[in-house]
Amino acid sequence: MADENQTITIDGTEYNVADLSEAARSQVVNLRVTDAEIEKLNQQLAIFQTARTAYANALAAELPKEPSKTKH
Repeated sequence: MADENQTITIDGTEYNVADLSEAARSQVVNLRVTDAEIEKLNQQLAIFQTARTAYANALAAELPKEPSKTKH
């Protein structure tokens, strides 16, 4: 990773990644990996929500138009 020209903004302050300690750079990497995984999960959630809507619509289309009357 070419950190010499990369910056990161934390709490409104911009930092040059190359100027950070090795431990801080490691945490930057951890944050970036975590952010990428969160984005991936958000994309998967959107896919599953779309699929759920499609399944619900398909079920609604299969249900009888007149509900059966059952005695309780």
